[in-house]
Amino acid sequence: MTAARPSDPATLPAPAAIQQLHHYAYRARDAEETRQFYEDILGLPLYHIIQSDYVPSTGEYCPYTHFFFRLRDGSFIAFFDLGDDIKAEPSPNTPLWVNHIALRVDTLQELQDTRQRLQAHGIEVLGVTDHHIFKSIYFFDPNGIRLELAVQLADAEQMARDSRVAHARLSEWTARKRQWRKDRAAGNAPAALRPGQNDRPELLPG
Repeated sequence: MTAARPSDPATLPAPAAIQQLHHYAYRARDAEETRQFYEDILGLPLYHIIQSDYVPSTGEYCPYTHFFFRLRDGSFIAFFDLGDDIKAEPSPNTPLWVNHIALRVDTLQELQDTRQRLQAHGIEVLGVTDHHIFKSIYFFDPNGIRLELAVQLADAEQMARDSRVAHARLSEWTARKRQWRKDRAAGNAPAALRPGQNDRPELLPG
């Protein structure tokens, strides 16, 4: 969905200076099961709880316990236990690897140590995976959320260089996607559009 453009953007206030993520919220099957995973295994302290019978934003009746785990930068990952022992279902039209939360650690040693810690608790871990600008591991929490822990490899200069071409690369993709939509409408396009540039040539079939 494309946002509507105001008739006179100059009359609008400037965008707010968004500082950081405040919290990401998701449904939990069980609050204590989730606490054990995030606090006892990953080391994120349980920091705040909100409980109510009614949802503040909508006013609807839906009893819940809303609980928050604090990251080092002051942001939170939060959950809702709705008291029914049901966890969120995965999206039926999206591969399980697409939707995920990525959290940063400082060193490769910390990444490897966390991998070992998770495996010792019987949690399946994928990786260490090399993404060139960072390395990471992947695993699922008790609620079916795919989590990623990543350690940054690229320095600020390299990231700044990449940022200077990001808009051009996205514009190229958007132009190709517009053409793909026209071709698809005419019955002449593949089911999905491939990118024009492959940043992971080493993964191509030999």
